[in-house]
Amino acid sequence: MAFYTVINVAVLLLLAVFLYYLNKKHIKFSSRVFIGLALGILLGLVLQLFYGATSDEITNTVLWYNIIGTGYVKLLQMIAMPLVFISILSAFTKMKLGNNLGKIAGLILLILVGTTAIAGAVGIFSASLFNLDASELVQGVAEKERGASLEESSAEVVSLPEQIIELFPANPFLDLTGARSTSTIAVVIFAAFLGFSYLRVVRKDEETSKTIKKAIDAIYSLVMGVVTIVIRLTPYGILAIMARTVATSDFDAIYNLGKFVIASYLALIIVFIIHLLIITLSGLNPITYIKKTAETLLFAFTSRSSAGTLPLNLKTQVNRLGVPDGIANFAGSFGLSIGQNGCAGVYPAMLAMMIAPTVGIYPFEPSFILTVIVVVAISSFGVAGVGGGATFAAIIVLSALDLPVALAGVLISVEPLIDMGRTALNVSGSMVAGVATSRITGDLNKSVYSNPALKELGES
Repeated sequence: MAFYTVINVAVLLLLAVFLYYLNKKHIKFSSRVFIGLALGILLGLVLQLFYGATSDEITNTVLWYNIIGTGYVKLLQMIAMPLVFISILSAFTKMKLGNNLGKIAGLILLILVGTTAIAGAVGIFSASLFNLDASELVQGVAEKERGASLEESSAEVVSLPEQIIELFPANPFLDLTGARSTSTIAVVIFAAFLGFSYLRVVRKDEETSKTIKKAIDAIYSLVMGVVTIVIRLTPYGILAIMARTVATSDFDAIYNLGKFVIASYLALIIVFIIHLLIITLSGLNPITYIKKTAETLLFAFTSRSSAGTLPLNLKTQVNRLGVPDGIANFAGSFGLSIGQNGCAGVYPAMLAMMIAPTVGIYPFEPSFILTVIVVVAISSFGVAGVGGGATFAAIIVLSALDLPVALAGVLISVEPLIDMGRTALNVSGSMVAGVATSRITGDLNKSVYSNPALKELGES
C-alpha cells in the first residue's frame, strides 16, 4: 500500500475513532450521523483538492474506504430480506392485518403507483422548463460505451405481463437471497402465504398455533437484534461513503451537465413537496414528518440503495411515525420494487422528453405526454431497489416508447450525483405510502407520530 494511501486510510480511521468517542460520551445517534456526514464531505473535499478525482491515490484510497462504506451497505442488504420475511409473518401472528390485508395492500400500491405517475408528470414539466435536449449533450468515449451497453440491455426488456409473472416466487429460497430484482415482492408474497396458513392453524389447532407463534416471535426478536447492531454502525458508514463520493466526483462534468442536474433536483424537490402535501391532507404535520425521517432519507441519499435503507425505513415508520408493523413492512417492501418515485418516475420521464426530439417527435404533444406518464406508471413494477434501478427503468420506458436507449449514456458522469436524490425520494415515497395507508385505515398511532421526542433508530 502506497505511503499516501496509508495516510488517507489513517485519517479515515482517526475520524471513525472520533465518532466512537462521541458514542462513548452518549452523544445522540442522530447527531453522530450528521457529524459523520459533515466529516465525510470535508475529508472527500480535502482528498479531491490534494490528488484529483481520477488519480491513482484516490483510486487506491477508495478501495480501502469501501471496506467501511460498501461493507456497511452490504450488511444492511444482508438483513433486509430476513427482516421483510419475518416482519410480514410476525404481523399475521399478532393479528395486526386481519381482514384488511387486501385493502391495505391495494392502498399501498395505489399510492406508490399514483405518486410515480405524478413524479413522471413533474419530470416532464422540469425537462420542458429547462428545454433539455439530448442531442445537445456531448458524448465522449465513456458515454458512447455506456450507450452501447444500454442498447444491449434493451434487448432483454420483457413485456408488462412477463414483469408481473416475475413477481411470483417460483423458488422462495432463491428469492430470500435477493437474487432477482423482484425478490423482495416475491418474499412478501411467500410470507403472506405462510401467514394465511398460520391463521388456518389457529382455527383448527390452537395448541400448535401457540408453538408456531412462539417460534416466529423468537426469530423476530433475533432478527431485530441484528438490525439494531447494524444500524448502530450508520455514522461510520456514512463517513466512509461521503468521503468516497465527494473524493471521486467529477466536478467538471457536473458543471458541464449542470442544467440537467438542476432540472433533476428541481423535479425531485417538487415531488417531495407533493409527499408533504399528502401527509398534510392526511391530517398530519409535514414538518414532523421531515424531522422524523431526516436521518433515514440522509442515509438513502448517501448510500444510493433503497434496499440497504430498508431496515432504517421500517424502524422509522414504526418507532417514529406510528405506522403498524404490518403496514410498514408492506409499504417498505413494495416500495423496493414498485412505484419508485425517483428512479422509476422522474428520471425515465425526463429522459423521454430529452430524447424524443432527436428522432423527430414533438415532445409537447398532449398524446405523447399522456403516453409517457402511463408507461412510466405501468413500468414501475419490478424496478430493483439497488444502484442501477433507474437505468433499468429508463430502458423499459424508452424501449416501450420506441426511443433510442443509447442516448441515455451521455449522463453517465453525473449519474451518481442524481441517483443520491432519486434514492432518497424513493424511500420517502414508501414511507408516505405507509403513513397515508395507516391513516386511512385508522391504524396510525397519532401519539407516536406527534411525539416531538425522536426515538433513536439505533435502539432495540
